[in-house]
Formats: sequence, C-alpha cells, structure tokens
Amino acid sequence: MANKQSFSPEEWNKVMESVALSGMAVTAADPSGLIGLLQESFASAGALIKAKSDAGSGELIKAVVAEFETSEGRSAVREALKKRFADAKPADVSQRSIAALGEVSALLDRKAPQDAAAFKQLLSTISSKVADAAKEGSVLGFGGQKVSDAEKATLNDIAKVLGVAA
Repeated sequence: MANKQSFSPEEWNKVMESVALSGMAVTAADPSGLIGLLQESFASAGALIKAKSDAGSGELIKAVVAEFETSEGRSAVREALKKRFADAKPADVSQRSIAALGEVSALLDRKAPQDAAAFKQLLSTISSKVADAAKEGSVLGFGGQKVSDAEKATLNDIAKVLGVAA
C-alpha cells in the first residue's frame, strides 16, 4: 500500500494538490457566485471527511486526509495552488486543473498502482460533489440548473484524464 513515503516531496505535493484541483476545475468551469463558491468548497471538504471515516479507504487516501488535517499540509497546498495559478486568467484555471489531474493520474499509476483506482475515484467523487453543490444560473436560489453544461463537460474531461467512469 502506498503512503507519503512512496513519493518524492514534489510528487507528494502534486498528489495533495490534486484533491483541491478536482474541485477547482468544476468551480472554475462555471462560477456560481459567493454562496455557490462556499457551497462547492464545503462539498469538497465534506467528501474528504467522508473518505476519512470510510472503512474502505486505503492507506493513501488516509495519508492524504491526515496531511490535510495539519496546518502545514494545507499551507503547502495553498502555496502550490498560488504558484500554479499565479499568471492564470480565470478561463485557464479549469484547463490547468484538468491537465494537472492527468499528470497525477499517471503518477499514481506508476508509483501506487494498487491504490491508484481508489484515489482517482476519490478525485472524481469530489468533482461530482462540487458540481452538485450549487445551482448554476439561479437568482437567490430560484431557477438555474443543478449541473451546468460547462460543469458536465468538465466532469467528463476529469473522468477521461483519470480513467474513471463519468
């Protein structure tokens, strides 16, 4: 089973960052205002909390969740995201996130093949939960649609780079 020691420090940072990127890709695909952003952030965090308590979560998932529980882990992810998106235009965030998820998918296949499928499924689940968290195009919660076409396309792109079912 893979854990933090299975990766170089740079690789571990990419694995950690992928958790945030899986939600950011969807959020950036069709931003839904402040309330929607908060709902989508909570959905991402909720997926991690659920993974922590899931008896079926493997060692890699538990190691990532444990790292997110530390201020150092969260700070490292924040710094990596700042660096990744420093020169990005809003429209670039989703595509850069998807590209990075593709890199992590290949890294997991190479360095943690026994844990890769479960971790990729976690990333996909986070993306889906974020997409479902807020209505797109609504006004004060009225109207709009649960998952916009842009979010559906992003979910499909994420599934494709991760090699999981959409």
